[in-house]
Amino acid sequence: MANGIVITRDGAVLEVRLDRPKANAIDLKASRALNDTFQAFRDDPELRVAIVTGTGERFFSAGWDLKAAAGGEATDSDWGEGGFAGLNYPRNLNKPLIAAVNGIACGGGFELMIGTDIIVAEEHATFALPEINVAVLPDAGTIKLRRRIPYHVAVEFLLTGRWMDAAEAKHWGLVNHVVPKGGALAKAREIAQQLAAGPPLLFPAIKQLLRHSEMVAEHEAFTLHDSLDLVQRVARSEDLKEGARAFAEKRAPRWTGR
Repeated sequence: MANGIVITRDGAVLEVRLDRPKANAIDLKASRALNDTFQAFRDDPELRVAIVTGTGERFFSAGWDLKAAAGGEATDSDWGEGGFAGLNYPRNLNKPLIAAVNGIACGGGFELMIGTDIIVAEEHATFALPEINVAVLPDAGTIKLRRRIPYHVAVEFLLTGRWMDAAEAKHWGLVNHVVPKGGALAKAREIAQQLAAGPPLLFPAIKQLLRHSEMVAEHEAFTLHDSLDLVQRVARSEDLKEGARAFAEKRAPRWTGR
């Protein structure tokens, strides 16, 4: 463990756990440690999926450590290459990320959560971007939230700093799954193992195509599709041929990542 960040590996799955009592808040050193962790995950060919969670039953993460802020840490500090907590604007992180939300996710903790691809929340989890109350702009939250939920819901959430419970978050599509208290990590692990057993080249290609086509018109997206390296690697892969053979032979495919 370094700076309250606990890292464990289970085959192709990496687990990243915030263990920073009492609220799993993130200071400058912890943010840089998270950046280092996610960059190492990105660059490790043996790792396929990552899970992010918190210690305890009350907090996933309360975000920026305001005690550190009161001690002089500035909002424009160098948090690391991917920004605050490593997932504000990660570079070329084309592997799936899953959040197992075990409690409150607010401020920068909420932004860390929505930096992942799949979110599993426990039924008691609550969410907020309360920065409006301390005159801080939640930049990653502002940019990303309206891409996950309807504009009118996102803008009210941002402007008022109100709280949202897990049921409402599921209703708006902010989270993928709501599970009983204590069950988020088990569900996240189940999903992670399913992804880790899938074709190694395909998930990175999906993430790359999603990212590059996000604000592109549909007909332009198909042209863009043909220019992306990870997409073309899938089209030329042995795994694509293996998938077809396995289907025809009524057997499980044997992926090689080639």
